[in-house]
Amino acid sequence: MIVTPGFVFLHLHKSGGTFVNAGLMRFVADARQVGYHLPRSMIAAEFASRPLLGLVRNPWSYYVSWYSFQRSRPQPNALFRILSREGTLDFKATVSNMLNLDRNDELLDQVLAALPRAYTNQGLNLPGAALAPIRGSGLGFYSFLYRYLYGPDIDAVKLARMEALRTELLQLFGEIGAPVDAGLREYLMTAPALNTSEHDAYGQFYDEALAELVAQRDQLVIARHGYARQ
Repeated sequence: MIVTPGFVFLHLHKSGGTFVNAGLMRFVADARQVGYHLPRSMIAAEFASRPLLGLVRNPWSYYVSWYSFQRSRPQPNALFRILSREGTLDFKATVSNMLNLDRNDELLDQVLAALPRAYTNQGLNLPGAALAPIRGSGLGFYSFLYRYLYGPDIDAVKLARMEALRTELLQLFGEIGAPVDAGLREYLMTAPALNTSEHDAYGQFYDEALAELVAQRDQLVIARHGYARQ
């Protein structure tokens, strides 16, 4: 998360946060990074009253980005290795495992055992104990991360959609009265995206069954932000 004098920015995994973090650290006076992918529940009491900002992404797009990024890494993380059976499963099978993790006790137990016991401030930065409440939640992995990061009263966090973050984030700054200097405005409007993965259009990865599974398991995010499969 990034703490500034006027707000706190919460970084949801694979949703444009690396780009925003870089801009805030470069152009906002006295901005400082406090951990990495840390949830709202870990905001220090002295900052808890500041406005909260964050990002969200189309879930169909999220799973493609996550899979493509991990697949391209020389050493994928433990979550990918377990869900993909050490890279032997394709996109459909791997993401099906991810979407159904809450109801597959054996697979979830493997993942929880492989995750760190404490926050490491790198990668997904999700200890096993933080993921454990996904069990029986009825949520897809991305919707679980979304609720975990932003808290149950999500209305308290102002969110911009990653797909339109260059304009929507500026709108949110205006809503909370946060000053935006020329450097930050120029960065948000013109700087290239960061931490991206190379892949075809995300719609090409889905058959009807898998697309419908995302629609069911990530309904929390889809309905709240008006997303649709493309």
